Amino acid sequence: MAGKVSLAEKFGLFSEQWSPKIVARFNDNEVRLCKLEGDFHWHQHDDTDEMFLVIEGRLEIDFHDRTETLGPGEMVVVPAGTQHRPRAPLGEAKVFVMDAADTPNTGDAATATHAVDI
Repeated sequence: MAGKVSLAEKFGLFSEQWSPKIVARFNDNEVRLCKLEGDFHWHQHDDTDEMFLVIEGRLEIDFHDRTETLGPGEMVVVPAGTQHRPRAPLGEAKVFVMDAADTPNTGDAATATHAVDI
């Protein structure tokens, strides 16, 4: 059954960094919330695009040819197969991430932090 989701409430349920939390599912997609601080590593998702939408803070996403800097209300879609590195160098960013179901956050299931429902 459909119901509203309060992003503020859901963000208040966890403190872990770089550990995606699933707050909704639709079709074959997962809506994930993440708290990010510091640098992640370079990676790619071979078979699916990935969308980042900043709710609070600032997120930088490095590509090999540029860096996209995102503030609240700004988003970027990373095309499948594109190497990228998310970073939050100025403190914690709260980010809404859209991924295909079961997509490993590192691009590799063996090294991923598995997204869990909250």
